[in-house]
Formats: sequence, structure tokens, C-alpha cells
Amino acid sequence: MSSSGPPQRTYGITSPITLAGPKPEDVQLTNQLEEALKPHGVFENEEELRHRLKVLSELDEIVKSWIHQVAATKNLPQNIAENVGGKIYTFGSYRLGVHTKGADIDTLCVAPLHVDRTDFFSSFVDMLKGLPNTKDIRPVEGAFVPVIKLEFDNIEMDILFARLALRSIPEDMNLTDDNILRNLDQKCVRSLNGCRVTDEILNLVPNKGTFRLCLRVIKLWAKKKGIYSNTLGFLGGVSWAMLVARTCQLYPNVSASTLVNKFFLVFTQWAWPQPVLLKQPKAVNDLNVPVWDPRVNVQDRFHLLPIITPAYPQQNSTYNVTQSTKAIIEQELKEGLAITQEILQGKAIWEKLFTPSNFFQKYKHYIVLIASAGSKDHHLEWVGLVESKIRILVGSLERNSHIKLAHVNPKGHSPQSSENDEKQDIFCSIWFIGLEFQHLDHSTNIDLTYDIRFFVDRTHQQAVSSSMWKEGMKIEAKHVKRKQLTQYLPESVLKLKKKKSSQPSTQASQEAPPVENDPSEQPATAPLDGIGTPVVHTGPDNLTDDEFLYGGDSRGSTPGDLQSPVIQVNPSDASTQTTPVAARPKEGRGAAARTLPQQSEAGIDETNGTDEEEALKISELSSTPPDGVFKRPAKRVSEELDSASENQPKRVKSDEVLVPTSGDGDHSVPNGQDAPQTGLAPLIVKQRKSSEDLPELASPALQPTNVGKKPIKLQLLPGNNT
Repeated sequence: MSSSGPPQRTYGITSPITLAGPKPEDVQLTNQLEEALKPHGVFENEEELRHRLKVLSELDEIVKSWIHQVAATKNLPQNIAENVGGKIYTFGSYRLGVHTKGADIDTLCVAPLHVDRTDFFSSFVDMLKGLPNTKDIRPVEGAFVPVIKLEFDNIEMDILFARLALRSIPEDMNLTDDNILRNLDQKCVRSLNGCRVTDEILNLVPNKGTFRLCLRVIKLWAKKKGIYSNTLGFLGGVSWAMLVARTCQLYPNVSASTLVNKFFLVFTQWAWPQPVLLKQPKAVNDLNVPVWDPRVNVQDRFHLLPIITPAYPQQNSTYNVTQSTKAIIEQELKEGLAITQEILQGKAIWEKLFTPSNFFQKYKHYIVLIASAGSKDHHLEWVGLVESKIRILVGSLERNSHIKLAHVNPKGHSPQSSENDEKQDIFCSIWFIGLEFQHLDHSTNIDLTYDIRFFVDRTHQQAVSSSMWKEGMKIEAKHVKRKQLTQYLPESVLKLKKKKSSQPSTQASQEAPPVENDPSEQPATAPLDGIGTPVVHTGPDNLTDDEFLYGGDSRGSTPGDLQSPVIQVNPSDASTQTTPVAARPKEGRGAAARTLPQQSEAGIDETNGTDEEEALKISELSSTPPDGVFKRPAKRVSEELDSASENQPKRVKSDEVLVPTSGDGDHSVPNGQDAPQTGLAPLIVKQRKSSEDLPELASPALQPTNVGKKPIKLQLLPGNNT
């Protein structure tokens, strides 16, 4: 089909799949979609928007005043101190224009050369604490990306810090210029990356309005389905934004309603682990900054759902994804495609897409994690650390040959206070992990003691090494069946779910899974009972290279708390789960090292075409790379986890057989407990042995902790144990 006027700009690294525009019925569906979003609080009114602008303006003035004060204390000349500048930038959902009611604002404080990070976490924090409209100020200086968290005039904010190699910061500073990264430390580069990525995403989409509306839909859908959490191994906001942006590049002229459907179509057909790229990565690393490149970095070859940030230095935003979370995301994408097809055909309404997933009815067995601390402030710190380490437990459970799926619910819960509970000095948060088993025959024993203890120990070790551990911080792990969830969740919520799930809708357009529990409802108080010592047990006899190379951290740790019942379950639990998630794949782990697709004019279609034709184009686009870029070496490489960087393998001797190696150093753990070896050795040895791989712990920092008396075992026997 011919068209008049200049040719349309091509976005992305490939040509679009179609240039077709919206039809009248597409515009009508888009209007219906906007109306369906309004009850979910995804749009702010004008007053709320003005309040955000006012808060940001005040914060910007505070930053400028603080930087001027620092210049004066460091004896800079008065004429220079008055012109050093400084500025607050926004990024994340607010910068993209897709923030929701009550959402926080991600900000970046950019300072000149004379201001360093020590000033930011000392004098700037003191200034914030002295303001009447700030509260809950929590500096996290030791984080991977250092941040100050606070509430400013009833708006939650995260403030990062970047010090540029400039004497002053002009108001029109462009952060997308790669040259500003020169002579910066890695923490400043990482802090700048948020703003740079956000701006690049906006510059790489053909229609910002369509992009924003579609992204609001996908973010709401992901949150309702429980797959919105970068920390727990799902996808975070920037990852979903890049997937939507890539869909916009492939369908530049369609309406938002059509784009939502195409989003699900594209990423159900995507040839993972082929990376998703919005632009060709920078070919020359002239600034010598680490970038995602599977030709150079061994660990990059084993990322499962690589989504690469468009700004230099390009990074994989989904390195936390595990085999289980990948399978869950893929299943939800398939279901989303089916629902949007029904909507486009007039067989369903948009609200069906936003029906919450019923996590607590999907599985018959759950692991309950309880993190507790003695004060509110300590609890906030402790919960953040525990949550960031849950993916280690999920990875360890995945390596268990009897477990098909370990599904963590991203939503944390708080114990519900009862009338008889007069203790107010314990603050708790609870997470649930659903377990799905492989097909099992006859009597089988599953011992999860080591898997859970390693997670608990590793978390305690991290708290001690970062000087965060305080008296009263504790983790407990329990196994419960579905019918025992009433100990932690209100019975009214569970009964409501069961009732709704058993009553089919009378209208096809209203059919939907049962409603998720209301966030305002809190679970019943979790019993914090007996703790004992876990017994030593054997790990799996054999690990595939997938399991061995999978990115769970398996280095040493300190003892923690375990609750350890012995449970019997039915082998039919493995095959009768309500979750239709397929078993994790065992091939193609190294395929992330495939080459990147190049620009091609082939395949442009002026019409929408059929779904089959589009699926074929998408599959070819994502799985047929040209020669010469990002190819995986023919020979596999053995690797171990680098002790200096969690989940980052380092290169060791090349070999056809993957063999774990031990770490170095003289380390120990308190209380005379056996500690796991470094690397991934504990997961393949027959018997755990004493190790010398853990750093010495300061005795005043960590008091002796109680450990479980019984191992956490699941004995799989015939019978009905649902």
C-alpha cells in the first residue's frame, strides 16, 4: 500500500511489523479501556498533580540551599559558591507520566564536584530532619544504589545522589550525554542510570500518549496478577516500560487498546532468552564502564529474560528472574493474550483483564516466612533486607529435584492484631511461597532444611556484615498446607475466595477468577513458636548445568531461626495443582548469547494481518540473529560465584564438565555450627561439612540464635492431604 508524504521514522533495531492505523472500533475500545482504568486509581486529579509539582519545587530549592552551604563550609569563594547550582531530577513512573494515586516519586540529586556522598548522608540528612513537613527519613548508604527514603509533605520519595565532575550544575543540564559519566564512581553511574534510561525510553517510542496509556494498563495488570516486583524475581516498572516501548516500536500507529493485545502477542511469541533491545547497544566502551555483553561476561549468558536498558552503560534490568518466576510470567502472558482476544471480539470486558490472581487457592503447600524486629525503624530495615534475599530461597528450592515450581507472592502481609495480643514490641511481616511438586511415585522424602536454613543464614550474614543487625531481628520459616492458611490470613478472605471461585458467572463477559484479598485486610497473628536445630542432610546427587549455573547465591552464612515440622503430603499434589504453569525449561540456557537482530525492511505490513502471520514474524524477529554479534562460545565455561559480588559468577578454567569450586579464606560461624561451603558446592555434595569460607563475625553484633530441633521434611505418601 502506497502512502504520501515523507517516510515514517523507524524506531528500534528492526522495522515495524505493521504501519496500519486504528479503526473506529479500536478508538471505541480505547475509550472503554480508559473508563475501566479509572476505578483502579491510576489517574491523579489536577489538585494532586499540582501538589506533587509544589513538593518537587520545594525539594529543588532545599537542594540548592544545601549545596551552597556545603560550598561555604569548604571555603569556596563567595562568587563561586553563589553559582554552583545543583538540581533535582525525576525518573521512574513519575517521569514517564504513568504514576498512580499515592505513588512515590523517584528523584536524583545532582551536585557539583565539591559535594561528596558523605555530605549527602550527613549534612543533607540533618537538613531534611529539621524540616517540619518531613518524616520517616531512612538513609540507606550501604545499598547497591545508595538512597534516602522519606515522606515529604505526605508524598513518599526516594532521593539518589550523583556527583558530577563539574564545578557547577547548570539548570539545563542534559543527563543523556554520555560524557557526564567520565571520572565518576560506579555508585554515581548507577544513580544517573535511572534518569538516563527513563529519558531514552521516552525518546524511543513513536507515540508517547499511546505508550503511556498502554503502560498504565500493563502495570495494573501485572500488579493484579502478582508479577510486579523486581526484588522478588519478577519484573519491575522499568522492565515493563521497556517491553511496552518495544511493542510500540513494532506497532507505531495502532490505538492503545490494540497495543495492549499486541503486547501479549509479541511476548508470548518472543524467543527467550533472546534479549529485548530498544536500540543498538553502544559498540565502543570508551568510558570503561561495565556493560551487559554475553561475549565478555560469563554471567550474562545465563540470564533468562534479558531486557536491556537503552542508555549507556546498558544493563539487564531482569537479572533477578528465576526459572519459577519466568514460568509464572509466561503463563500470565498467555492468559492475558486469551483475555484481550476475547475483549477485541466483544466476548469480554476490560475489567476481566484486571481480575486479581488467587494465589492462596493455587497451591496445596506453602512456605511461610516471618521477619520480625523489636522496633518500627529496625523492622523497616530488616524487612527490606529479607525481601531482597527471598529470591535466594526460591533459587535454592528450584534446585530441589522434587520441586517443579516455587512461587513467591510479592505482596507482604502484616500479622493482624488480636484482642488477646498485648505485645506491641514485636513488628512482623509475612511472605508466602507456593510449592508445586514434580510427579512422584510412592513414598518420597523431601528435606527442605538445608534450602531454608541457607536462606536464613545468608540473610543474617548480610545484616551483620553491613552493620545493620540489631537485637530482636529474626526470621522464621514454616511449612503449611492450604487449609492452615487461616492461621495467617483472615478466614473471611479465604472463604470469600472459595465462594466466588465456585460460582461461575452468568455472563461470558463477566467470567473471571476470584477476587484477591483486600490490601486493607491483614492476616491473623502468626504463631511464633518452638525453634530447634536442623539436622545435617544430603543435597541432590546430580545437578544439571542449568541448576548449577542458576544465579542463586550459595555462599556461607550464619545460623538463623527455623520452625521445622514434619509433614506428609500426597504425591498427587504434584500433578493436580490448579496452577497450569509448565515445568521449568531445561534447554536453551545459553541462548542469551545469541546475536542481536539487525535493522531490516523485510516484513513491513500496511495491514494488521492474521495473528498466525504476526506470530511467525515475531518469532523470526526474535530468534534469527545475524552472524558476528553476541555469540555464545562453543565450549562451556565453568564458573563460581564471585565472593565480592552476589550472583555474579567469575570466569575460571574452561572445561566441558561444570565443576563447582570452593572459596578462599579463613572464616567461621558462631555457636560451633556447620557452615555451607562457598560457591555452589553445598548443593551437590552428599554430606555438608565444616567450612572455612565465612568471614569472622564480631561477637557483640550477633547474639547466639536459637536453631530448629527438627528438619523441615515433606514426606510424600499416598493419601488425601489437601
